[in-house]
Amino acid sequence: MMKRYEVVLASRNRGKLRELESLLAAELGDIIALKSLDDIGFTEEIEENGTTFAENALLKANAVAAKGYIALADDSGLCVEALGGAPGVFSARYAGAHGDDAANNALLLQNLEGKSDRSAAFVAVFACAFPDGSEPIVAEGRVAGEILNAPRGEGGFGYDPLFYYAPLDKTFAELDREEKNGISHRGEAVRAFAKLFAERIKEN
Repeated sequence: MMKRYEVVLASRNRGKLRELESLLAAELGDIIALKSLDDIGFTEEIEENGTTFAENALLKANAVAAKGYIALADDSGLCVEALGGAPGVFSARYAGAHGDDAANNALLLQNLEGKSDRSAAFVAVFACAFPDGSEPIVAEGRVAGEILNAPRGEGGFGYDPLFYYAPLDKTFAELDREEKNGISHRGEAVRAFAKLFAERIKEN
């Protein structure tokens, strides 16, 4: 009988939980039972004051692992070459308010005005921390693209309508879920994490 591992995702977002469940199940079968912060009654706010995606993901994972759980957390964002890697860890609050997609996209276009290099990458980092203090697992995914002059597509969220992926000739907002999971930074990071997690439990 295969052992199941209860893993707490450092998030209250049910949509993110469901997306992650299906990505992990595709890689690991049903060895991970994923729970949210609400499921374990975790009410504290975790301050994300790291300077990198990995630091922020680890801050969140460590805070939950300290309560005695195997914890999984992610941080992701957009890094634009001509802006020195911005918006980076500030992607969700680039224009000030957290999660104001329209304002963030408008500011990004404004800051890129007149710049010929529009190359960018979506980056995601997953960190898994263990309650026994063993070495955390950190996995990164990255997808390269470029920023268009105007949004295209109705799907996705965040910067998806501006992020053009040349191999499919579509923006991330024009991809269906399957296409997006196949190439996205989150999909790649989850697959890398799943591989490392499988190796870790085999060792133990």
